Amino acid sequence: MARSRLIRELRRRHVFRVAIAYAVVGWVLIEVGSTIVPALHLPDSLTTAIVVLVLLGFPVALVLAWAYELTPDGVRRTEPAHSPDARPPEQHRQVGRRLDYVIIAVLLVAVMVLAWRQFAPHRQGQAAATPVPAAAPAAPTHAPAGPPVAPARSIAVLPFENLSADEQNEYFVAGMQALILTKLADIGDLKVISRASTVHYGSHPQDLAAIGRQLGVSTLLEGSVQKAGNEVLVNVQLVDAGTSAHIWAESYQRTLDDVFGVEGEVAEKVAAALNAELSPQAATQLATALSHDRTANDLFLRAEYFANRGDIDYDAAQWKQALPLYRKALAGAPGFALARARLSSVESRLAWFGGGGEDVARLIADARAQAAQALELAPGLPEAHIALGYSSYYGRGDYATALKAFAAALALRPNDVGALAAQGLVLRRQGSFDAAIASLQQAQARDPRNTGVAFELGVTSMMASRWFEAETALRHALALDPANVQAKSYLSQTLLQARGDIPAALAAAAGDDPPLRLQRVGLLTYQRRYREALALLDGIPDTPDNFDFNTRPKVLWQADLSRLLGEREKARALYAEALSQARARMPAAGDVAIRQAVVWNFIADAELGLGHAHQASAALARSRALVDEAHDQVNGPAQLELHAAFHGKAGRADLAVPLLERVLAMPGIGNTYSPAMLWLDSAWDPIRRSPAFQALLRKHAADEPVTVPVAPATGDGD
Repeated sequence: MARSRLIRELRRRHVFRVAIAYAVVGWVLIEVGSTIVPALHLPDSLTTAIVVLVLLGFPVALVLAWAYELTPDGVRRTEPAHSPDARPPEQHRQVGRRLDYVIIAVLLVAVMVLAWRQFAPHRQGQAAATPVPAAAPAAPTHAPAGPPVAPARSIAVLPFENLSADEQNEYFVAGMQALILTKLADIGDLKVISRASTVHYGSHPQDLAAIGRQLGVSTLLEGSVQKAGNEVLVNVQLVDAGTSAHIWAESYQRTLDDVFGVEGEVAEKVAAALNAELSPQAATQLATALSHDRTANDLFLRAEYFANRGDIDYDAAQWKQALPLYRKALAGAPGFALARARLSSVESRLAWFGGGGEDVARLIADARAQAAQALELAPGLPEAHIALGYSSYYGRGDYATALKAFAAALALRPNDVGALAAQGLVLRRQGSFDAAIASLQQAQARDPRNTGVAFELGVTSMMASRWFEAETALRHALALDPANVQAKSYLSQTLLQARGDIPAALAAAAGDDPPLRLQRVGLLTYQRRYREALALLDGIPDTPDNFDFNTRPKVLWQADLSRLLGEREKARALYAEALSQARARMPAAGDVAIRQAVVWNFIADAELGLGHAHQASAALARSRALVDEAHDQVNGPAQLELHAAFHGKAGRADLAVPLLERVLAMPGIGNTYSPAMLWLDSAWDPIRRSPAFQALLRKHAADEPVTVPVAPATGDGD
């Protein structure tokens, strides 16, 4: 009798209904969490926390359901059925019906989640089978729920320990590790993780299983190098990542005259231990050493040390230190094909990012010559094809030839992360953003903790205006390397363009590095805080590293801000200096049309500031023709937006608005602009009240930022 009364009371208080609803909602939260956490590269412990919170909350929900009830007057304590203050039965039934509707709704959600989990693998498989031009089959575009199962033939090479008494031998230790890793990458049957993903680990970490899970590999190669005078001792051991058991180990006692060649022996032993199949071509590659000149090999390793450090954050100063070392190595060993290929690639990168004070035209010419010689010396060398690809891409804007070269490198070394990433960079120039993202995702699968690849994936998603994906990838890049200045800057720009959220963008760009300070200059300008922007700009040193080829000359920034402050005479003098500096940049543009277009835009801006309308229009026309010639879907839309801004500053709404509408519809514009900017950018203030521009604002009304700056009534924007 007492049990039946208890059950009736539980039903009256809807405890059973609450239990069912809570159980279904909890299951949905756990399922969704187990999918989203790995996809966003969040800690696995977050999934565990969700499960624990759901379980702990269950008894709490039942106690609350027993003790309280919903009424038209709000939540109140539930009175016993026999109490004179108890609610009428009909009101309890109404609440019960509402809970029934809630249960039905959450059950429908649960069915949809279950169906999505059932069919997501099929869709993922289809995505993985989609071919990417000039590459291996595309990697899955979505991370599966839970940690991936590592392939049996997969390996990561941890940083080697420097046992030398001289700490300056660090370059030699890093070089030996890199050489072994490169030889392993030549074995097509192996999944090899790039050095950029392992560089942050220690030489002998404790939790090998965790590292294996993070990198998606089943084995790890540990090692140490001791260099004393002419003697070198290299110790290596292959370890099972899951059990920490040693699979194979070897010591190599060599001299500097014959140590180069150990890398091939190690790779061959690893391949045998993992039952990896060696093709005849791979076997030949493993047997190929560096050069036969001991001094040239040492210089090459020193150059690689600086070049690899430069690649981490596009540091021109590091690249510049590598160049003379490569050249000295080639002076002693002219037939050193790998040194020629690597010199070419570094020269192309340095030229593209402004030269860092070097003669850009000379860098481009030498990069092309070095790549051609490397290919002639070693047609089967992947690095030689990569060098040709970069020379074609960065040096001449020849995207078709660049793609063929990167495809040739991938045919020789399918695991090459650099070739996959470079292929993605060229594909996005052609406007093939989906294919570019797929290629970069393949690179990320082989190099999961490479902040540079994560950064490029974020930037490419940003170009396609896929803001959520861009923000996720850029935050992942910063999680891997909080000091990645470029990722901070682009994350700030993503937040700005996605939502027009200037305060969030300013917070993301915090820091003293020049790129971050320049980003804040632009953000303060959008807030019409011109004097603060100018003060911040004045404190940034005017060097080629800070204001590279693609960045407006500092004096042009200063001129524009002075004009916005109403300081016309000061602005005019600055525009005259900016015109001179812009013209001086033209020789460095070489034969690349889009680079010439960038310079002509700077010239047009300066001419307009000087009041030379005819000369400004002529410069703009030159830039427009070069943009059309370049077919560059990354910088092209950005240059056209600047053309529209030119017309906006001149008060020509009839020219600015149609061009602006065209630009906003271009797939690559997300790198630099978005509809939210229409409300923020002072370039449109002279035409803001025109009917055409107002119509454009109404068309993009859904993108209007929450807070829109108001143009200052006077020249001073403080």
